[in-house]
Order: sequence, then C-alpha cells, then structure tokens
Amino acid sequence: MASSSSKLGSHQPSRSISLPSRLNPKSQGIETQLNKLKTQCDFSFSSRETPIGSDTIQSSLTSLAELYASTKELIHSPLTQQALLQNHSRQTMEETLDTSIGLLDACGAARELLLGMKENVQSLQSALRRKVVGDSSIESNVQTYINFRKNARKEVSKSLKALKTMQKNNNLSSIHFVHDQPLQMVTKVLSELSNIAISIFGAMFVFLSMPKIINGWSLISKLMPLSSDKGHKIFNEVGSVDITLLSLQTQMRKNDTKIDVEIVQKRLESVDGCVNVFETRLDCLFRCLIQHRVSLLNLLTP
Repeated sequence: MASSSSKLGSHQPSRSISLPSRLNPKSQGIETQLNKLKTQCDFSFSSRETPIGSDTIQSSLTSLAELYASTKELIHSPLTQQALLQNHSRQTMEETLDTSIGLLDACGAARELLLGMKENVQSLQSALRRKVVGDSSIESNVQTYINFRKNARKEVSKSLKALKTMQKNNNLSSIHFVHDQPLQMVTKVLSELSNIAISIFGAMFVFLSMPKIINGWSLISKLMPLSSDKGHKIFNEVGSVDITLLSLQTQMRKNDTKIDVEIVQKRLESVDGCVNVFETRLDCLFRCLIQHRVSLLNLLTP
C-alpha cells in the first residue's frame, strides 16, 4: 500500500477565491461553496493518530457533487466563451478536460472497490447468521474477506499513485487571479476544484485501506483497544472490521469457544452502512463528473 505518510498536495496558505458577479449571477454562491470546501477538505495523510472520519468524507463528496453542478453555468458564460479565442486559455481548458478523465477513473475505481467490499461483507454476514462458530464455512468466508482486503490495498496503491500524478499535472499555481481577466479566474476555479476532488478521493482511498495487515497483527489487535481513553477512534469502521476478523480467525484456529460473534456482526453492520453511504454519494458525484466533462467538451467543440 502506498504510504500514508505521503500527503496528496502540500499545505499552502489558503487564498480566498473571488469571482466577479458579471461572470454569472450564481458566481458568488460558487465562490462561497468552493472556499468552504477548501477548508473542509484540508485532509492530512501524514498521521495515523487522527484517522480520517467517514462522516467528513461523505459530506465532502456531497459538497463536491453540488459544486460541480454549480460550475456548469459558469463554464458556459458568454465571457468564458469569448475568452476562449485566446490560445493559452483554450490550452488551459483542454488540460482541465484531461483531468476530468482521471477523476472519472478514480471515481470508478472507488465504486468498484466499494462494490467488492459490500459483496464480501454481506457474504460474511450471511455465513455468521446461518452457521455456528466452528463451522468451516465461516473460516472460509473470513479468509476470503481478508484476501479481498489485501488485493484491495494493491488497487488503492495504484489509485493513490495516479492521483498524485494527476495533481502534479493539474498544478496551475502560476495562474494568478486578475480581476480584469475573468477566464483566468474560471480556469483557476476549475483547477482548484480538481485539486479538491483529488484530495477527497485520496482521503477516501486511505480510509478504505486502513490498517495495513502485517505479520502478528492479530496478536497486536488483541492488545490494542479500538478507542483511546479520550474517546477518539484509533481505527475507522473499515479498520475495525479488519482487526476483528483477524482476531476471529486466530481464535477459530485455536478452537476457542469463547468467541463473541455479536461484536463481529455489529462491526460488519457498521462498515456495511458506511459503504452504502459512500456508494450513494459516489454515484451522484460520478453523474456530476460526467456532466462536467460534457460541458467542457461542448465548450471546446467548434
């Protein structure tokens, strides 16, 4: 898995975006949405001590979809179309179009990962409901889930690498806001929006990859609580299931009869609910990303 110590993007002083109202009547609302989301999505990948919460990522996905929907009229404003006569401006918009492909790929990869996780969680839930502990089918389903998670981390690593490359290519920091050059503001907004999307996808992939399974992890998990004394989560919903199943697997191999299946079921229910919300938010965002790409294509097509 790609190390979580590599942060997607560096922390730079946040600069408020200001759009002139003549671009579009809704430009002020877009400005407010974008600046709010920039603050909300200040994710950190450098520490495991402060896990990325599912609620924050889920709300960010919703806000991102709304913002993409809001930029449609901004892209098609008359001033934007007129300014496209400038070669540099057209090149910048074409780069934004290229980035949209990468974002759709990232969204698609996340949806596939969630679908696989959902199927494996539900299969395991069914096995636990039907069988008694000690039955070989439960151990088989547990191993299947663990194998799926290992493979999922490999896919996450690929996705994170692609996101980092995309962010590097999308870096348009040399473009500054000049109030008498509206298209530069529009292209900067779209670039900022792409970077925010990359950050959110990166945060979600890191969330879905935790924790990394290592030799002896099941032993460590027995000694480590799921929450700290201060009530902060050490592992998120996904990680809690991972360490619980590794512990369950160890107990089953030792024929331990004191296994609390109810705890396993509760954690599976929790991650299943989390995955369902992610799926719904991603489906909506995927449609918005497609519409965004179509808008850019229409704008650039003679």
